[in-house]
Parts: sequence; C-alpha cells; structure tokens
Amino acid sequence: MAVAKFAWSGRERLGLLRVRDDAIVLHAMRWDDEIRDPSELAPDAVELTGVEIAEAQLLIDRLTRDDLDGTEFADRYTEAVEQLIEAKRQHEEPRKAAEEPEAPAGQVVDLVAALQESVVKARAGRGEDATVHEMPKVAKKTAKKAPAKKTAAKKTAKETAGRKPRTA
Repeated sequence: MAVAKFAWSGRERLGLLRVRDDAIVLHAMRWDDEIRDPSELAPDAVELTGVEIAEAQLLIDRLTRDDLDGTEFADRYTEAVEQLIEAKRQHEEPRKAAEEPEAPAGQVVDLVAALQESVVKARAGRGEDATVHEMPKVAKKTAKKAPAKKTAAKKTAKETAGRKPRTA
C-alpha cells in the first residue's frame, strides 16, 4: 500500500493506493474538515398516529402496480450497450439500431374548401340559400410615394449671433 497526493476537481487530495487482483486501486481519502458528523444527517423524530400510518399504507397500495414486467419497461439503452460490447468482443461491426417507424403522414386539407363546405352546411341547416359565391379578387393597391421634403439647412453660430432674441 502507499499514500499518495492527487489533484481532483482542482483540489489536492490524499489517496490510498493498493493492489487488488490485477489492478491498482485508488481510494480517495478525506481531509478532517471534509468529514461531517453523521448525527447532522439524521432526520428529526416524528410522531405519527395510527390513522396517518393506515392512510400512508392505503396510498402505497393504491399506487403499487404488479404489471411492470411488460416490454414497455425494458431498458433498451443497456441492451444496446451490451450488444455493442459483445460485437466488439467478437471483432464484428456493431449492428445498426433499427430505425423507428415513421408516423403516418397526416391528410393535407384545403382550408378554403373546408370553410366553404362548412358555410354550405350551416346555411342548409338554417334553410337559407346555400350557394356560396367566390370572392372577387381584389388587386393590391400600392401607395404612391410623396417626394421627400428637404430639410432646412441649420444655421451656424456666426449666422445666429447677430440676431436679437424674441420677446414674448
């Protein structure tokens, strides 16, 4: 065994090096100011009534499920990692993950046609004339631009120095 200093997260630490099987193991040791009294971590004492305990047990029973063995709860990530490791052990190319099937494409709806059909049905339901006329196409009008006004040139301090101030 050996005691060693090492840097971890930008801080110097002590460690204990030892050989275990065919590996050198580093056990991180703590400085005395890093060790806390475990009594600080203990929760405060709480008194519960029998009714509270019974309600807690009912809640646990209600939320407990026995059908958690389905395929929806499988750990697919771990399975994929295990398959990747096994492929590398066999010196094979890892299998590509099966692509998830795409969701079926939605139907494209012509909104104007759907609106016109809705108007026809509504009018027919009220007994009104159900003919729908097409809206006339209106040409877009462009605003005429007025010529830009020229701004008056600012007078210099010399030009305004000879003027008398206005009196109100």
